[in-house]
Amino acid sequence: MKKGIDIFSGAGGMSLGAMNAGIDIVLAIDSDTNAAKTFARNHPNSTFIIEDICKIQLEKKYKEDVFVVLGGPPCQGFSLSNTKTRNTENPNNSLFKQFLRIVREVNPLWFVFENVEGITNFNKGKTVLEIKKSFDDLGYQTKEDVLYASDYGVPQHRNRFFMVGNRINIEFEFPPKKTESVTVEEAIADLPNLKNGDMYECLPYKMHSDLSEYAELMRKNSTNSSQNYVSRNADYVIERYKYIKQGENWKAIPEHLMANYKNKNNCHSGIYKRLEANKPSVVISNYRKNMLIHPSSDRGLSVREAARLQSFPDTFRFEGTLMHIQQQIGNAVPPLLAEAIFKQILSYED
Repeated sequence: MKKGIDIFSGAGGMSLGAMNAGIDIVLAIDSDTNAAKTFARNHPNSTFIIEDICKIQLEKKYKEDVFVVLGGPPCQGFSLSNTKTRNTENPNNSLFKQFLRIVREVNPLWFVFENVEGITNFNKGKTVLEIKKSFDDLGYQTKEDVLYASDYGVPQHRNRFFMVGNRINIEFEFPPKKTESVTVEEAIADLPNLKNGDMYECLPYKMHSDLSEYAELMRKNSTNSSQNYVSRNADYVIERYKYIKQGENWKAIPEHLMANYKNKNNCHSGIYKRLEANKPSVVISNYRKNMLIHPSSDRGLSVREAARLQSFPDTFRFEGTLMHIQQQIGNAVPPLLAEAIFKQILSYED
């Protein structure tokens, strides 16, 4: 099996996609201890190093015959939603140079670099040009694009930047889009009914006579719904939820219930957003803080519902506190999106 190394791995969404495509992730690296526990639980045959990537010197055994290096450096500085630290001085913006260093040292046949869409116009587009030139100097032919997860079977309209490179002179093309998208209803309709603040480790699936193909895929090898954890929101927050219909956001909340907001101009469109059952979800990157609302219940999303919307299978278990788990899910690359990219890479090996 072809070997891969995942740096800035997080909980392992991109690794899971790579493994499902047929790549053996022999090493993963991240400085987040909770993400490391999640990765180790779900990928027990992979080695995990918990350390700042800047301090890591890879052992010789990890530099031999590596097919692909993959990773997504922390992207807070690149994000379009971050106006406070979105500048060239943000230290997170230089971490892609550590990705470049590992690629230079390991010399894999391929690399997959992932980030937020905002990287495309950061520093007036010069950042992407710098990254392309850096890989070109190492002998890699690159192709980049912004992909939408909903085009690849993920029930979420999540947009991410990918750059794929190889040093074997292959004109890579990103995988073709699927013709039909998966809706929120198709993704989570069979999961248990829950209330605000519920914390059930295991619950039976709902009886569902018309189980979607997507739900069947997520339920494979699973006998029940695990980690049915819902954040407990204050009563006044739940009261706000009652006024919001599917597709609406905080603007639907009566003025008297928003009195504690001094300046509502700072509220972006994703705050208090109720998901639409018949469409893919909006981006769930910070679903606890944004207070994304279940399509039909006046509560936030459960861990398992959010994981489904990210295309994590029900057998995948997250470690850490509820807040850390929610962050891991929100930060992850959807495994189904990653799987499509790695299958496309492997198709050139046939």
